[in-house]
This record gives sequence, C-alpha cells and structure tokens, in this order.
Amino acid sequence: MDTTTTTNTTRPLLSTRVMVIDDDVFSQQLLCDMLGQLGVCQVHLACNGREALQALAYLDTAPNFLICDIYMPDMDGIEFVAELGHIQFQGSVILISGVNLETLALAQDIGLGSGVKVVGAFQKPMRLSALANALGIDA
Repeated sequence: MDTTTTTNTTRPLLSTRVMVIDDDVFSQQLLCDMLGQLGVCQVHLACNGREALQALAYLDTAPNFLICDIYMPDMDGIEFVAELGHIQFQGSVILISGVNLETLALAQDIGLGSGVKVVGAFQKPMRLSALANALGIDA
C-alpha cells in the first residue's frame, strides 16, 4: 500500500487579511483573483490612499498585507506609504505600479524610511509567483 500523500502548495490562508489599494478596477479584480488562487479569503478594496486610511480606521483587525498602487487620484501611493509610517502600520506593504523601476524604488525607500515594512515593489502586471513570494508562501 502506497502511503505517500500529495501536498497542496497553495494552502488556504484563511487568517491572512489583504487590502488592495488601486484606482483601476481591472487591476483590483486581477489581484483579487490571484489572491484567491493563493487561498487568501479576506480581501478589502480601496480606490486610493485616503479611502484606504479611512477603511483601516474602521476595520476591527488591520490587514496583514497592503498591496498598493503608486499613481492614484486624491492620495497616491507615495503619500499613503508615508502616512502609514505616521500611524505606525504594523503589517507589510507590497508596492505595484506601471511606472519605471526608479519610481518604485523611491516609493519603497520612502516607506522603509518611514518605518513601514515594505516587502517588495513590482511592476504591473504582477506575476502570481512574485505575489506568493511577497506573501511568504509557495506557489
């Protein structure tokens, strides 16, 4: 009798909470689909940094991860990351954007300089394997 078992590398992350902050509905949906493929069940959405800050203030439990676009109306990702430092956000931040790598690096430096745990900065579209790696799981 064979006693080997197959393990699922995309185990459900039932307790992982993620907020996607992006003004582009297509990008939001794409990230939600990818998070679902990775087993993340708790996803909140915001269209810009200001909306995300308001949502963070009302959530009972803060997200473990924020996935944030750089260019958005009202409050962009760079301003948002700086504000996360002011409110001492304890989770991790993943930056995404269609901008050049230098702008992503600048946003990451601002976050790290503000005391924010930025775990990665990626150009859009983000690959599933890069998202899984940033979340600390195997895909």
